[in-house]
Amino acid sequence: MTTAATAGFSANALRILKTRYFLKNEKGDLVDKTPADLFLRVARAVAEAERTARDREIWAKQFFDLMMARDFLPNSPTLTGAGRDMCLSACFVLPIEDSMESIFDTVKNAALVHKEGGGTGFDFSRLRPKGSFVNRTQGVASGPISFLKVIDAATEAVKQGGTRRGANMGILRVDHPDIEEFILMKKGGKSAGNFNISVAATDVFMEAVRKGTSYEIVDPLKKKAVDRKDARRIFRMIVESAWAIGDPGLIFIDRINKSNPTRALGPISATNPCGEQPLHPYESCNLGSINLANFFDSAKPDGFDWERLAEVIRAAVRFLDDVIDVNQYPLPQVEEMSKANRRIGLGIMGWADLLLLKGSRYDAPEALALAEKVGAFLRAEAAAESARLAKTRGNFPNIGKSVYKGRRMRNATVFTIAPTGTISRIAGCSSSIEPVFAFEFTSRIMDAEIKDVHPIFAAWKEKNPEAKLPDYFVTAHDISPEGHLKTQAAFQKHVDNSVSKTINLPHEASLKDVEAAYLQAYNLGTKGITIYRDGCREEQVLVKAGTPAARLPEERPDTLTSVTDKIKTGFGNLYITITFFNQKPFEVFASIGKSGYSTMADAEAIGRLISLALRSGVDPKELVSQLKGIGGSEPVFTEGGLVTSIPDAVSRVLERHFGGARNGSRDMFQSQCKQCGATLPDEKCPVCPNCGWNKCS
Repeated sequence: MTTAATAGFSANALRILKTRYFLKNEKGDLVDKTPADLFLRVARAVAEAERTARDREIWAKQFFDLMMARDFLPNSPTLTGAGRDMCLSACFVLPIEDSMESIFDTVKNAALVHKEGGGTGFDFSRLRPKGSFVNRTQGVASGPISFLKVIDAATEAVKQGGTRRGANMGILRVDHPDIEEFILMKKGGKSAGNFNISVAATDVFMEAVRKGTSYEIVDPLKKKAVDRKDARRIFRMIVESAWAIGDPGLIFIDRINKSNPTRALGPISATNPCGEQPLHPYESCNLGSINLANFFDSAKPDGFDWERLAEVIRAAVRFLDDVIDVNQYPLPQVEEMSKANRRIGLGIMGWADLLLLKGSRYDAPEALALAEKVGAFLRAEAAAESARLAKTRGNFPNIGKSVYKGRRMRNATVFTIAPTGTISRIAGCSSSIEPVFAFEFTSRIMDAEIKDVHPIFAAWKEKNPEAKLPDYFVTAHDISPEGHLKTQAAFQKHVDNSVSKTINLPHEASLKDVEAAYLQAYNLGTKGITIYRDGCREEQVLVKAGTPAARLPEERPDTLTSVTDKIKTGFGNLYITITFFNQKPFEVFASIGKSGYSTMADAEAIGRLISLALRSGVDPKELVSQLKGIGGSEPVFTEGGLVTSIPDAVSRVLERHFGGARNGSRDMFQSQCKQCGATLPDEKCPVCPNCGWNKCS
């Protein structure tokens, strides 16, 4: 790539573009060779929605300039799919009714959406509870959680657009009879890995939590109350699980529906995977974000160029509205609903960078005031542009069933604050409205280390090499949960969709801290909350000393299937038997012949400890990491290389069946990118700093 063609793009941004977004031919050769090639392809494809050839030419150039300047970037499906007859939307909600036909239609439809690169949300609340009588088969229902796991398994099998696996949001109403099983379903750390889950908390439930009273449990099949539960006990279960693994989150479902401009179409019951986009059944939404850091201007009275921001907002709204018309929808029902409401989700990124440039601490009063001002400005300008477009293009078809009846409006909603993990990497700015995670970050990829330094931090250090860092240079864990929530709430006042925001908590945070955050989120008027306690996900694999979490191994069934491998060691042939339960490794038995009693005892002990770990949910790859390469007194060469000890031999057999840790032994509290192996930041939905991989954005 020439210097001119890549000016302004970091090495990591170019790597991400090449890996994830540049068009390739059948041989795998790059068709897009520079960012300009990519953005020109996208701009021309989106501008095809314009009415005349002259308009298509004018707007293709404006859209191209927006993206090349990184003032605005659309969501990843638009960057990858524009000009390729693919779906350009990021967010979908698919309905599930209480029948086998509906459930497995939804499984199929979810696979079609994931194939196109979209994320899906589901409300499982209409499904009859576990154990309910099924009249037709004279059997009993397996319940909503079992079918959530079916969709999870289907998701695992479908590779999204050749780049990533699908992401899902699973929601269950707090008054469903199976709510306790739902709350606890991910607590083992291994179940439903392709799902984020949230409890749909009603106002009635939250009020019962406040008062310490009970609330009704409603059977969706019988359509009547069948029980009462203690609200604080259920709330405590939610808090404990969120403390342990970051799930479930809460969505305040009544608040979502009260603010829904198309509520006459029926209730919204689900959101997309990250929670920022509530949608009707079969509805989709396309997203894009403006880089606020690009509008910092020290020459302006308040250090911000509001006039230029207004121009970019208007062009971005037009871009997103055009996407609706050039889009290739995965299902006819989705196309019909999406074009009837024409929801768009214009959002922001670079918020933390803007505050750094202005010298404002993330959680300072002036920062919160600016958040409200920016939010109000974006909403007003975006709505005004949508109304202007309606004059020439027409209102969205369902306007008569909306709060805009009798007015002009092209789009039912305009403002969404979504995660911007990958596109903010391309833009070279901080993600969404999140604080900077770390100013210096080292990723290990294979045997190499790549060091990332935040550019604003680096520039300040260069100018002030000996000076103490100002107090406005704060990272996510320097900010209190209240500071995170107040920022979310400040923007939420003006967002007609919703806000995706992770409330970061330190590892030492208590259950009371999580409880306080969940209650404060409701009291501040947000539409939902997700928390992430530093290190909690990895803790479910190997528990840190001194933590109260207890892991109990699963009970052993009477009969299990197994495989037995033989491997040569310095002490003779080692026979390793691996049993399986629910298609996962469950136990390991190791025995060695013609050897001393102590060697046989060591082999048996290793097998017992591995079995205990597997039955407690530890990933076999973690066991490979810990055992591989352990030295011994009798190393021996085999067909597979040098076997240094009995533990090393066991690790080789496990690796043969289940794969190994990419970088060998590692820190048990780090996680790695599934695509390139780089070390990921410890957060709920981390973005790879090297290749931009992210499971859910």
